[in-house]
Amino acid sequence: MTATTAFNWRIVNLERETADGFVFGVHYTVEAADGTYTAGVYGSIALDRPDGALVPFDDLTPTLMVSWVKDKLTKDRIAEIEASLQAQLDEQHQPTTASGLPWSAN
Repeated sequence: MTATTAFNWRIVNLERETADGFVFGVHYTVEAADGTYTAGVYGSIALDRPDGALVPFDDLTPTLMVSWVKDKLTKDRIAEIEASLQAQLDEQHQPTTASGLPWSAN
């Protein structure tokens, strides 16, 4: 496809320990959009407790959390996710399957 695809990574929920604010679970979505069609995926990852000091829960930002998700997923997994979403967009532009009847349903 000639359109440029934009991938938007978003954090939709965090799971944390109330005692110290340690975030152990991150739920995220990735949306791909090319100006005509969109595709999306939901995922979640577990985080390991850091060896050093915790970032206070109130200091966490969407940008920081997306960077943690991407670091945990690795570049190869990020590429797989985005390639899968691109394939969904490509399929929407030029479908390879269809459904329906060749006669009137009446």
